[in-house]
Amino acid sequence: MGVTQSADEVKWPDPPAQPGDLDPMCVYDNALAETINGLYKTELVHRHGPWRNMQDLELATLGWVDWFNNRHLLGPIGNIPPAEAEENFYAQRDVLDMVA
Repeated sequence: MGVTQSADEVKWPDPPAQPGDLDPMCVYDNALAETINGLYKTELVHRHGPWRNMQDLELATLGWVDWFNNRHLLGPIGNIPPAEAEENFYAQRDVLDMVA
């Protein structure tokens, strides 16, 4: 897998004019991504490595993402998998839309 674009060719977003101009949701999204990345590395990459090749790691990654989304129980959302919490959210929203 090769790099198709150098860092000099990428159109990077302009930095905020003031430090307080950052979108708070962007900061939270980044923190969430870093947390999930750390979980992934701890629970899969380091625990089950070393990997013979990139394809083995990619296949294991697909399995980990499926497990995390569909079978991993998360305490803060009621000890249910994220996919079930998402289904519940949209079902509740649909009911509220019908009532309104």
